[in-house]
Amino acid sequence: MRYAYRCSLVFIVAAALTGRPARAQENASDSLLTVNHYLDWEQVADPQISPDGQQIVYTRRWVNRLEDKWESALWLMNADGSHARFLVKGASARWSPDGTRLTYLADGEPSGTQVFVRWMDATGATTQVTRVTNTPSELHWSPDGKSIAFAMLVPEKHDWQISMPAAPPNAKWTPAPRMVDRMHYRQDRRGFMDFGYFHLFVVPAEGGTPRQLTSGPWNVGSRFDGLESGVGYDWTPDGKTIVFEGLKDPAGDYNYRNSHIYGVDVASGAIRQITQRPGTWTDPVVSPDGRTIAFTRADSSRMSYRAADLYVMGLDGASIRKLSGTLDRDPGDVTWAPDGSGLYFTAGDRGTSNVWYAPATGAAAPRKITDGVHMLSLSSLARSFAAAGVRSTFTDPPDVVRYDLKRPGAPQRLTAVNEDVLGGVQLAKEEEIWYPSSGGARVQAWIVKPPAFDPAKKYPLILEIHGGPHGMYNVGFSYMFQNFAANGYVVLYVNPRGSTGYGTAFGNAIERAYPSVDYDDLMAGVDTVLGRGYVDAKRMYVSGCSGGGVLSSWVIGHTTRFAAAAVRCPVIDWIAMAGQTDIPLFTYNFFDAPFWEKPDQWLKQSSLMYVGNVTTPTLLMTGELDLRTPMPQSEEYYQALKMRHVPTVLLRFSGEYHGTGSKPTNFMRTQLYMMSWFQKYGGTPAPAVTSGSN
Repeated sequence: MRYAYRCSLVFIVAAALTGRPARAQENASDSLLTVNHYLDWEQVADPQISPDGQQIVYTRRWVNRLEDKWESALWLMNADGSHARFLVKGASARWSPDGTRLTYLADGEPSGTQVFVRWMDATGATTQVTRVTNTPSELHWSPDGKSIAFAMLVPEKHDWQISMPAAPPNAKWTPAPRMVDRMHYRQDRRGFMDFGYFHLFVVPAEGGTPRQLTSGPWNVGSRFDGLESGVGYDWTPDGKTIVFEGLKDPAGDYNYRNSHIYGVDVASGAIRQITQRPGTWTDPVVSPDGRTIAFTRADSSRMSYRAADLYVMGLDGASIRKLSGTLDRDPGDVTWAPDGSGLYFTAGDRGTSNVWYAPATGAAAPRKITDGVHMLSLSSLARSFAAAGVRSTFTDPPDVVRYDLKRPGAPQRLTAVNEDVLGGVQLAKEEEIWYPSSGGARVQAWIVKPPAFDPAKKYPLILEIHGGPHGMYNVGFSYMFQNFAANGYVVLYVNPRGSTGYGTAFGNAIERAYPSVDYDDLMAGVDTVLGRGYVDAKRMYVSGCSGGGVLSSWVIGHTTRFAAAAVRCPVIDWIAMAGQTDIPLFTYNFFDAPFWEKPDQWLKQSSLMYVGNVTTPTLLMTGELDLRTPMPQSEEYYQALKMRHVPTVLLRFSGEYHGTGSKPTNFMRTQLYMMSWFQKYGGTPAPAVTSGSN
């Protein structure tokens, strides 16, 4: 009977597969951006300009087709983009204060990631500086160039001693259970977290034994819901002190997002707390004269979202004053002007990112230094005020740029790493729109149109919803959107209420009510595009991952206007989510009270409670390793849809944590499965112009 049962399962699966579209989801083309091009795609990141402004080192990534992963290496070029060449395998490069050396992270001996130093003279000599057993990160040179600071986990013994009898010789006993006694014990993209605490170290730049500066049952580094996310810290110019963010509290496992700024004496290890007010105080940067610390974030609050502010204070914590004025945008990439006159920073604003300047005196409001419909970062700044960053637009993939903060102008593009892929390729066109929604809100969105768009034709529409929920769609290049448009789809992407880049009130509009008015904003956007006359109302589709999975599952429980849905990595049951996710405190803090006190609110905001309304054919897609919105969320929704006989398929992506596209092949599969599902429920998209191979 068991054998017959197993055979019947195989038969059922095979029959289900043969019922799906057999035709290809897209045709190969040399004039349109297909998934095939993704295997040749490259990325750039973290450009670091030398102190004299003459050279730039940056990280370049490409697809390893054989091992299905992204590889990275450091590349070097002159500041005008000339003489670009591979430098060394590694990442996270930082120039020494005098510009004669680079420190970086790479695989070393005896194993794992180690700190290296490379001399930038003609010899190009390289030295492995550390031989540690845990992974160092966040490299910072000392001002005199003699030492390098880094952060690293300090493991602690963590087991439960019981009186087990001795195992017989050559016995193969089952390993002891993994003991869990903390709230935060696993993290997406890491798996189970090693027991221990992150602390600061210094090591001689020529190599030697690292010296631990901080210690104890607490972590350096500001943490959101217990997650490891790097450490913001900086040296004082005299090299005597390192100021850093963290929370020196043994009960930090229950901390949601509070942190302080501290100073540690490099010689003695003595630590003093600099900030005193409760809040999220992070990203400290010391002024060139060593008298002032700039930092970001805000006072403690129960608000789900609040735009951060930019502050300065004395090295002793006195004279705190806000420099960001009424900007009401999140400052990032905070960098002191080389002359100490003020601070440069980036801010996301209505789908774009530009550089701003705030005088250190606070006598004037921040002003925008660069301008453009683009995403522009400030990665590093030379003594000459020459800056290096990464810039992207809707039709320009991210590339390294150089710009002058003393004489702002259009950034000079220095790399063109995807020019070989995009040469001769017709890209989609984008249109920005604003429209009214409920409660008098005005909402920003973008319409992506196929390269050969004809307003007289009717096109299928994909509504793609961003995650977060506190995030921001932007005008940067999107391979996903370009690929959908190349296959004949109109794509609508929206920044509904809850999004960042529009101020605190807009971003916090979904507090204690997620989803709610964000759904209104999405539907108003669909109505706006339908009013243009070129969308086929019978071929509309909805999709999104993470927060977009929350909303796409919510959408199909509240309307039947979509022909099909692709719900990716969703949360559909907030009560179960609280015990499954790696961000439990985030989940609990989104509600007025825990579910055992007020279950009605938790149930009201859960898509699962509206599954009885769903008739939309639904494709579920989640990574098997996902710890943020774990697989049981998708399984719960899948079984409920099955019980109601709604057409549904669950795709469990192998080797993926949160999301379905970190591995190159899985990104391509995500695109193709979605288009295949949409084709099955609504027909073939409007024909797109193709040429070359078919």
